Amino acid sequence: MNDIKLIVTDMDGTFLNSEYEMSPDFPAIYEELKKRNILFVPASGRQMPGITQYFTEIESEIGFIAENGGYVVYKNEELFADKLEHQFVIDIIKTIRRIPGARAVLSAKKKAYYESDDETFVNYFTRYYTENQKVDDLTLEVDDDAFKIAVYHPEGSEKNIYPYLKHFEDENLEVVVSGKYWVDVMNRNINKGKALEIIQKKLNILPSQTMAFGDYMNDIEMLKNSKFSYAMENAHPSVKKAANFLAANNDEFGVLEVIEEYLNPVIR
Repeated sequence: MNDIKLIVTDMDGTFLNSEYEMSPDFPAIYEELKKRNILFVPASGRQMPGITQYFTEIESEIGFIAENGGYVVYKNEELFADKLEHQFVIDIIKTIRRIPGARAVLSAKKKAYYESDDETFVNYFTRYYTENQKVDDLTLEVDDDAFKIAVYHPEGSEKNIYPYLKHFEDENLEVVVSGKYWVDVMNRNINKGKALEIIQKKLNILPSQTMAFGDYMNDIEMLKNSKFSYAMENAHPSVKKAANFLAANNDEFGVLEVIEEYLNPVIR
């Protein structure tokens, strides 16, 4: 592991702790990464502003993978932006409305749109989607390119959302369990792994020069596109199976622990 050029990490459940906080040690570690010309890339199902809010001072220096791979930026340059067909949006939203307890977010380039009056849900999802707007009807077209539809259920996503939406996989769409309470629906072949590949190709970085961290199923393709792939101790079992290594849990800031070990002994 002497030639790492790129470090990519999921955010929630991986880089951030359970209080959605970043380690206070990150700035010092990032400075060492910068000295070594190692690119740092946060990768999340969040919208772009929900990620960049953590990295305002270095936003122009690093890369970002947002919307589970639907939106990719490198040093303020847009590398990729997907678009979900409006007819798919209509069909998916109508299906979600028939799922008891489910709530939908239409995540687009400018904002995230929602139609629910559930105050508890709104207070919860806006921590991930900081730029948002309530609309009367998500099936009506907005002047904004949609990347994906994120679906939330307070009792869990695998059992309460995915079975209702998995048939969309037969319609050239990706339906992925992206968190304990979330399922994301996107165009086929949109994932963090593909997004990582876009950055790797642009910078001529190999998977053997890439370190990646994740905790949930939407991270698996990204981990598979990295030789030095780490599942968090708190990760879903399928993620641990896909990764080559294990990191301490997110509340112990396991990502930075691994990075610091790699940088050792320079910053100790």
